[in-house]
Amino acid sequence: MRLHRLATIARKEVLQIMRDARSVVIVVGMPVIMMLAFGYGISFDLKHLAVYVFDREGSQQSQDLLKHFLASEYFKVVRAVNNYPALVRAIDAGDCKLALVVPQDFSHRLNSGGPVSIQALVDGTDSNSANLAIAYSQAVVQTYSQQLQFDWIRRHGQNDIRPPISVDARTWFNENLESMANIVPGVVVIVMAVVGTFLTALTISREWERGTMEQLISTPVTSLELMLGKLAPYFVIGMLDTCLCAVLGVLWFGVPFRGSWVLFFFSSTLFLIVVLSTGYFISVVAKSQLAASQISLFATFLPTFLLSGFLFPIDQMPVAIQAVTYLLPARYYMAIVRNVFLKGAAATLLLDKLIALSLLAFLLVFVATRVFKKKLAQ
Repeated sequence: MRLHRLATIARKEVLQIMRDARSVVIVVGMPVIMMLAFGYGISFDLKHLAVYVFDREGSQQSQDLLKHFLASEYFKVVRAVNNYPALVRAIDAGDCKLALVVPQDFSHRLNSGGPVSIQALVDGTDSNSANLAIAYSQAVVQTYSQQLQFDWIRRHGQNDIRPPISVDARTWFNENLESMANIVPGVVVIVMAVVGTFLTALTISREWERGTMEQLISTPVTSLELMLGKLAPYFVIGMLDTCLCAVLGVLWFGVPFRGSWVLFFFSSTLFLIVVLSTGYFISVVAKSQLAASQISLFATFLPTFLLSGFLFPIDQMPVAIQAVTYLLPARYYMAIVRNVFLKGAAATLLLDKLIALSLLAFLLVFVATRVFKKKLAQ
């Protein structure tokens, strides 16, 4: 392998990137757009949920219960109605996600010591929000119920009250349980996978479409020199995009970075080798820029978005799908990035994932170097 020939191919690829406005937009604009879109657009935090109330009794005790919902940061009582059909219309129109109905005999049941229940109508079109709304409303009602029980016991002269067992939860690594801290590191993985594969998927196919492949084949440049020369500029671009996404995540979104930058960039290098080799393989096989771009998006974005653990926990997927995820490099890199960002995990704790990523990188480089032949297609 001759370095001057490799450098010549790399220089040629840089000139093509600079002359192609679309490539420049993808290199600069896509990482920023994806970081902002995913960072602000995806959130699993459920706060200030719109609530409608139908208090059929209107007593002081029923109002005390509703004040507990008002005091919660998870609910926002936007309107009180005086009939049941109004609640139904509000849920149908999407004006509220939760509707509360306080029965007419609410106070009477409380004072008599009988069982008391209020009705909660939940919009189940979004199952995640519905489950959280039910859990939060049950927690508010349980807190109110415990307060009533303490007050009742004290009124009856029992001052020595043993408090119930409670959970003293301490959240590590994401103290405020903000979904942004979990999502933003994952966006780094998606940006690298999509941008890296999409750009390199056009390298060889572009040469075929422009009719310059015959000239490259006639030169003494070897297949390995051609591959490395064409991928070298995109490797630099990929690392710059990685730095840009990491800086945006830390400085703009406020996501903590507790780990080692050396480990982060080392794992990023392995993953970038994987995506660049994948894009190069697609470019050689497709022979068309349109086909290569479509295949690259289908082969990288969807698996990375859905099966890497970015949105959905892998251990909650069907067993067959879990087996498939072991073949995805994004699965390992996603776990590494999140552990480095949030936990500050050391390399020894991530050794199995680093080894898996290294093996996949070696395998894909080997396949990519073998798939291209310096001869014209028959």
